[in-house]
Amino acid sequence: MKLSNQAMGAVMMALQKSLMEQSDIVPTLKEFDFTNSEEGLVVTNPPLVKFDDEFDDALHEHTADEPIED
Repeated sequence: MKLSNQAMGAVMMALQKSLMEQSDIVPTLKEFDFTNSEEGLVVTNPPLVKFDDEFDDALHEHTADEPIED
């Protein structure tokens, strides 16, 4: 049994969330509910990653050739 691409994306979102919040990833992973599909395991409750307005503004102003600065 393998993780689907969607489940891998959910794991990556959990990692991003834990890095942004500087929190432990384990509780988020323990909350995952899985279902089996033809593509592999799917997470039915993936984490939500919320950005503040400052980050969102910087992201929209960013171009591919410019680094995002703090």
